[in-house]
Amino acid sequence: MKLGVVSLGCDKATVDSERLVADLVGHGAELAAAIDDADVVLVNTCGFVDAATRESVDALLRAARARKQGRCRAVVAVGCLVTLRRAELEREIPEIDHYYGFADLPRLVPDLVREGLLAEPPVPDGARVYFGTRPHVRHLKISEGCDHGCAFCSIPLMRGPHRSLPLDGVVREAQLLEAQGAREINLVAQDLGHYGRDVPGGPLLPDLLRALLSETGVPWYRMLYVYPAGVTFDVVELLATEPRLLPYIDMPIQHASDRVLEAMRRPERRRTVRAKVRRLREAVRGMAIRTTALVGFPGETDRDFRELVEFVDEMRFDSLGAFAFSRQEGTAAALLPDDVPECVKQDRVSELLEVQRCVSAELLAEAVGTEVEVLVDGPADEGSPAPVAGRTVRQADEVDGCTYLRAEAPPRPGALVRARVVEALDYDLVAEVLS
Repeated sequence: MKLGVVSLGCDKATVDSERLVADLVGHGAELAAAIDDADVVLVNTCGFVDAATRESVDALLRAARARKQGRCRAVVAVGCLVTLRRAELEREIPEIDHYYGFADLPRLVPDLVREGLLAEPPVPDGARVYFGTRPHVRHLKISEGCDHGCAFCSIPLMRGPHRSLPLDGVVREAQLLEAQGAREINLVAQDLGHYGRDVPGGPLLPDLLRALLSETGVPWYRMLYVYPAGVTFDVVELLATEPRLLPYIDMPIQHASDRVLEAMRRPERRRTVRAKVRRLREAVRGMAIRTTALVGFPGETDRDFRELVEFVDEMRFDSLGAFAFSRQEGTAAALLPDDVPECVKQDRVSELLEVQRCVSAELLAEAVGTEVEVLVDGPADEGSPAPVAGRTVRQADEVDGCTYLRAEAPPRPGALVRARVVEALDYDLVAEVLS
C-alpha cells in the first residue's frame, strides 16, 4: 500500500502523524512520493481555530477528489477536528471512507487489514516515521491532553484530560529519534510543566529533563509550551546549568489585563508572569522567551488591550505570536457574546505584532558583532540575504526567525557551526561562518 500523508496543525499533531504512520508502515505500507501516487490518503485534521478548521476541510475535499479521480482507494481522516465534529463531517463529506477520533484510532489498522490494504501480522520495527525534509529537527510529545480549562480553548474537548507519558518510553523515543539523525529535539505538550503531576509520587518535568540529557547525546533540547506555573526553581536551575537544554522557553501568556485573564480562566495574572520572566532572565544567561497572545476575547475593552500592548513593550519578549478570538463550539467562551467586531480584532492583532516587530528588531540589532552557534537547516529560499539558512539557540523551528549564513563552502544540514553576526533584520539575522 502506498500511503499519502497530509498532517495539519501543531507540532503535537505532527508527532501523532509520525507515530501513526510508523504503525501503518509496520504493517507493510510505504510512503508515497506524492498524494496523487497514494493508494490510501491519511489526513490528520486540526480544529483549534476557524482558520485551521477551514484548512482541514479543504484538505479533506482535495483528498476526496483524489479518491474519485485517481488511483486512491481510501481516504482516512483522523485528528482533532474529527474528534470534535465527526457527525457533521460524515454528513457534509461522505466521500471520506473512514473517520477516526482519538478514541477510535485503535480500530484503524484492523479496519485497513480487513480491507486488504495492510499486512497481517505486522512487519517488525517502526517507532517513528519521518516524512518531512529536515530529519535533524524533531518533536517529542511528553504528555497528552490538558486540565487547565481555559474558556476559549477546545483542546480538552478534543484530546481529553492531561496524561503524562511514561518516562522510560519518552526516553526510548528520544533515543530512536537520535538514531534517526535528530540534532535538535523540541519537547512539546499542552503544558510541559504539568508533566508527572497526574501520577502521585512519579517523576516530574525536571526528572524527565535529567533523564533525557543523561540517556541521549542529542546536542539541543528545546522546551515549548510551558505555562508560567511550570517555571519552577528546578527547571530554572537546569536551564542555567545544562548547556544542551537550550536557554529558550515558549511561555504563553494570552493577555496582560487581569480582568481578561480572569474571564479567560487563565491560571496566572500579570504580576506572576512579570515575576517569572524576570526570574528567568536573572538566572539564565542569554535566556530567550517566546509567548502568544489572544486578542478580541469577549468583553475586551480598549483599556484592556492597551494594558496588553504596554506589557509586551515592557517585557520585550524575543518572539510573540498573536491571534484573534474565534468562537469554539463547546467552550465556556462560546456562551459569551462575541462583542468585539472582527475588524477591531484584526486591527489589534496588527498593532500588537507591529509593537513586537520593533522589539524584535531592537533585540536582534544587539547581536550584531557577536559570535553565535547555528544549527544548519539547509539551503535558503530564493531571494534570501545568504544562501544557507539555520537557527541559533534563540530561534525555534518554524515559529521564529532564522539566521542566514554566508560561507566559503555551504555546511551540511544538521551541522552545528560557529558564526559571526554581521546584519540584523526585523526577525532574522545574517552571519558569516567562522573557519
